[in-house]
Amino acid sequence: MYVFTRFAPKAAQITALGFALMSAGAAFAEGEAVDPAVQETLTVQMTSQGYEVRKMQMEEGKIEVYAVKDGATYEMYFGADLALIKSCTDGICIDASGAEVSGDEGESN
Repeated sequence: MYVFTRFAPKAAQITALGFALMSAGAAFAEGEAVDPAVQETLTVQMTSQGYEVRKMQMEEGKIEVYAVKDGATYEMYFGADLALIKSCTDGICIDASGAEVSGDEGESN
């Protein structure tokens, strides 16, 4: 019984460390990486329009891009065909037709 009691704290530490590492892995998996060829194409497209691309990731099947242009920060969503779905800046989101839409990320406006 002494052996079990002696090693129990160490086992608890190892178990806690395992849970911590699994939790950290889940946090890093939030935004999936964009295919490098697609990322390069979209970056060239946006740079030619005057944007400075800061971050790009997949989010709910859409390509989410954070960019800066003329001092304003943009959060833009593109489809698999690289067509603009929605662009948001200063809390206002506009779809590809120029109509104001909801800023909710989960919606596919």
